[in-house]
Amino acid sequence: MGRVHSQAYDHGSFYRGVVRLVRERAMAAKGPIIALDAMGGDNAPGIVVGGAEIARERFPEARFLLFGDPAVLEPLVAKDKLLMEAVEIREAADSISADTKPSQALRNGRDSSMWQALNAVREGEADAAVSAGNTGALMAISKFVLRTPIGVDRPAMASIMPTANGESVMLDLGANLECDADNLFQFAILGALFARATLAIERPSVGLLNVGAEELKGSDAIKGAAQNLRLHEGDLPLSFYGFIEGDDISAGVVDVVVTDGFSGNVALKTAEGVAKLVSQFTRRAFKSSPMAGLGYLFARPALRRLSTHLDPRKYNGAVFLGLNGIAVKSHGGSDAVGFANAVGVAVDMARHGFLENVRTEFERLQADGLEDKTASL
Repeated sequence: MGRVHSQAYDHGSFYRGVVRLVRERAMAAKGPIIALDAMGGDNAPGIVVGGAEIARERFPEARFLLFGDPAVLEPLVAKDKLLMEAVEIREAADSISADTKPSQALRNGRDSSMWQALNAVREGEADAAVSAGNTGALMAISKFVLRTPIGVDRPAMASIMPTANGESVMLDLGANLECDADNLFQFAILGALFARATLAIERPSVGLLNVGAEELKGSDAIKGAAQNLRLHEGDLPLSFYGFIEGDDISAGVVDVVVTDGFSGNVALKTAEGVAKLVSQFTRRAFKSSPMAGLGYLFARPALRRLSTHLDPRKYNGAVFLGLNGIAVKSHGGSDAVGFANAVGVAVDMARHGFLENVRTEFERLQADGLEDKTASL
């Protein structure tokens, strides 16, 4: 469990590592470069360019590579002179549609805006890629183009969620429907490093989502991952809380919630559905009578604050953790504000050296003989 696997030496990987190191040092002075899949998403390319405009205001040091059709993109970018100074448009002949199967994207998508954006990260031309396109295709292409670093078997999809205590990280959200103890152990480390980079928590608390908090409950994979985390907690960049239940997620009991992709996706969609339901009930309640309408006038400032806190656009930007590059998935139906927030996640990860932290952490675990220690668990 939790074994850190060795891989054959790859001269190409070494070269790309040197390029990334040079890029990271240059970024400290010049700002991050973000590759954008300009043609991906329900409302592309308008929301992508609009999101880049907003992100440019928030992060003046950032630069953008827009991949797509120049004939369509150039007029949109030309509307904002400040954005023009921060953008380079690169032609991509094709785009990945919403109904494209991952296998089709891998076979035929090399000329697509999505593939080219990810390839810019692989070649060290960009520090991160952001796409609102087909999730399955993005995951498949990201895994193929960026690969996984030593010690990581599978990448996981993670996102930030609002809680009663502020914000927390949850993974996996659908990339891996079935996981073993090794996968969950690795997800815990990746999630902790992600929380450190985006939430500024030095030693995040990590909980494993289970059907109960009792030690005897749960699958063999969950119990095995818990045993492994307890055994090596002192060597890891996290504080292991133990098992948590579904209602602990919104309560913010832990900083990082770890689960398999099936449970994580169900929990995420359930939370989104409940948020919409509460919003609908609230609107209905204030429209139920003239007195309720009058009460709305007094409650409006508080309701606006609540709406801002629960706005899904604020938390837009799921990240594929466990790759040799930063790939961020924006919701396909998001607007420019939501896309800008996804770009913000990419900028935060690039600024805080997330990839280097992942490589350092897993290489250290391997050097400490974690594989030998955990083989018998």
